[in-house]
Amino acid sequence: MSGFALPLVRFSVSQHRTIIGHCYSELPNEACGLLLGPAVGGDDLHDGEPTGAIADVVTTRNEAASARLYAIHGQDYGTARKAARESGNRIVGCFHSHTHTDAYPSPTDVEAAIHNPNWLYAIVSLRAETPMLHVFRMQSGNIAECQVVLEAR
Repeated sequence: MSGFALPLVRFSVSQHRTIIGHCYSELPNEACGLLLGPAVGGDDLHDGEPTGAIADVVTTRNEAASARLYAIHGQDYGTARKAARESGNRIVGCFHSHTHTDAYPSPTDVEAAIHNPNWLYAIVSLRAETPMLHVFRMQSGNIAECQVVLEAR
């Protein structure tokens, strides 16, 4: 795994389809959602270090309703938080789409990551014919890509 940041991020094929489908369904705006899974340490539902296993994907509304920005709707965040609590997981990250650019964090994405430095940030580019999903860690302004695998589970 040389060259990639930890953790190895594991999505099911179904979760990947959910993310990509949601990104297309929200065009022309950016889509967004939350990633639930186990985390080590911390004392809150969104603190701790993600293990990389994604237990659930929660699609959310983009409160910004924009093709260039995303903001996870507060009510949807609350619903996801409750689902994480009930399943014994935590919110370990989020996903959003880039409708016209590559799947790489924008300066706005990096700035927003300050609020949740332990999260995994999945970005889907819809720029080309085939959507591209990449996952990043963004801590203290540093960007590092995580390796992603799709599992048949």
